[in-house]
Amino acid sequence: MDAVMSEAVRPSPPVDGLQLPVDGLRPSVEGVPPAADRVSAPARPPVADPRTAPGLLAGAREQDRYRFYRWLREEHPLSYDPDIGAWLLSRHRDVAAALADPRFTQGHRPGDAACAGHRGGVPQALRDVVARTSSVLARRIARRQQADLVEEFCRLLPTGALGVCGRRAGVVALAGRCVAQLSLRERALASFLANVLDHPDQLAALRACPGLIGRAWAESLRRDPPVLVALRRTAIEVRVSGGTIPAGAAVACLIGAAGRDPERFREPDRFDPMRDDPGQLTFGPRECPAVRLAALEAEYGLRALFDAMPRLRWADGFRPVAAGLVTRAPRSLLVRPGG
Repeated sequence: MDAVMSEAVRPSPPVDGLQLPVDGLRPSVEGVPPAADRVSAPARPPVADPRTAPGLLAGAREQDRYRFYRWLREEHPLSYDPDIGAWLLSRHRDVAAALADPRFTQGHRPGDAACAGHRGGVPQALRDVVARTSSVLARRIARRQQADLVEEFCRLLPTGALGVCGRRAGVVALAGRCVAQLSLRERALASFLANVLDHPDQLAALRACPGLIGRAWAESLRRDPPVLVALRRTAIEVRVSGGTIPAGAAVACLIGAAGRDPERFREPDRFDPMRDDPGQLTFGPRECPAVRLAALEAEYGLRALFDAMPRLRWADGFRPVAAGLVTRAPRSLLVRPGG
């Protein structure tokens, strides 16, 4: 991806060991983008005005993230964050526009450099590897009295599949360089399994009808996206809810806030794969092999867990807790494989 900034840059404060990625929808190795892709403040930050709200990094504690997002949507749909040098967008209609509108530049959309030439889908060889890796990992976990799905499944499935493919000449090259980016797929899979296991009725429905797994995956990306923030830059002055963003300004699209906007989704905090108002903004275009591969890992992974552990449930007293301000997922998923 071309560098967003041509002027001198000032890196954003690190969060969870990360720098805010300019293109948060593109998977990045361990969540760390190239130095040229990091956020910088404009040379002349705008003067303070009534739209200015507490910053993205200081506005709330990690566990209160979605409450903070709700407050931004309702009270400050557009505000300037001097800590990261970017304007914040939190309403679904504005975030969706910023991710698709050509007036906002540098994005992971069809035609962007990150996906150019790699929109032909996931090769069958890679699909086979994901299916086999899922099955091997699930059977290994099934022997345990207790296991952590983050450490023993979510982290190993993307890594293991890629490792096998790396020994097969050309498989990764055919799928595109972006499939080698692992950390966001790991986080997305962890959040997906957390949502499914935390809702026994939904879990039972997916066991009975695995064809619904795709809907559950999309719903998890809406409710608990692995990337909470994606950055863009305005090519020209753009009018949005709450005011106008100047030309050449960095814009932080709050994916996590947009996915729970009640103006777009009914009962947005509820996990419901059968909702009749579906939609999600995260993880890039559908044509991108990395996006398709993540969906395959979710589908094959859950099917493998179902097959190997028919009575899979949370460990006694365990509830998943997501962590992270820029990228977000549960740090552990303790389960009893045998029920």
